[in-house]
Amino acid sequence: MYIELKEEGFKIRYDEYGKDKQKHILFIHGLGSSPIVWRDIPQALSEYFHTISIDLIGFGESDKPQLNYTIIYFAQFIKNFLTQIGIKDKDKIIIIGHSLGGYIAIEYAIENKTHIEKLVLIDSSGMLEKPTPLLEQYLDAAMETDPNLRYSKVKKVFENLLAVPSRLIPIIVDIFISVIEKPGAKHAFESAFRNSTTTSINLERLKQIKDIPCLIMWGEKDNLIPLDHINKFRQILKDAKLMVIADAGHSPFVEKTAIVYQRILTFLIGNT
Repeated sequence: MYIELKEEGFKIRYDEYGKDKQKHILFIHGLGSSPIVWRDIPQALSEYFHTISIDLIGFGESDKPQLNYTIIYFAQFIKNFLTQIGIKDKDKIIIIGHSLGGYIAIEYAIENKTHIEKLVLIDSSGMLEKPTPLLEQYLDAAMETDPNLRYSKVKKVFENLLAVPSRLIPIIVDIFISVIEKPGAKHAFESAFRNSTTTSINLERLKQIKDIPCLIMWGEKDNLIPLDHINKFRQILKDAKLMVIADAGHSPFVEKTAIVYQRILTFLIGNT
C-alpha cells in the first residue's frame, strides 16, 4: 500500500499486518533494500503485534527525490510517516532495524526516547569510520552503468553478503537492478551510503538510550560490517542482549529466517 506524506508530498510504499493489535512494530531495511528482505517475519509477528515494514524514501517503490539522505533526515522521515499512519508520540513502538535501518532506528530512538518500547538492531551500521571493502564494492556495483558488468558485480556482492554464496536467489539480483535503474535511485543510494559510512554515532548521545531494552543481533560471518562491531555497541548499551547467528552473513533473517524470527519473538514477548 502507499501513502503520500502531507508536508513533502512524497509517495511512500509500506506493508502492514495485524492492524487490530495494540502493540506496534516498525521494520526498517538496510541500504539498497526493501521490505522483501524481511521474508515473512512481519506477517508472522502480526499474530501478536501490529507490524509495518516500510520502503524508505529513496528506496524500493517509494519516491526517490533529489535530497541529502542523512541519518537525521531519515529519522525525521520515520517520525512523519508514523504520525501520518496514526501512530502518535504517546504510543509505544518497537523498532527493528537492519544495517542502515539500525542506524536510523538508533537516531530515531535518541530523539524520541519515550516513544520506544524496545529496539532490535541487526548487523547495524553506525560505528563505521569508513566504508569496509565490501561496502565499497557494493557502491561500485550499484553505480555501474554497463549492463554487461552490472549484473556480475551485483551478483558477486550479494553472494559475499551471505555465509554461503550458493544460497543467493538469482531473482534478488534482478530486483535490485530494476530498482537501482529507477530515476533518482542511484543518487539516493550514494547519498545514503556516504552519510552512513563516513559518520559514526556520537557515543554520548548513544548513552541516552541505554535504558531502552535492546537486542543486538549479528550474523557470525558478516563480511559487510564485521562481527566485532557488536562489541562496539555493547560498550555503551551495556544491558543489551547480544545474539550471534551461526552460519549467517550480513542479513541473518535471510539465511536463518525461522531462527531469527524465534529469537526476536522471545525477546519481544519475554520479560527482557
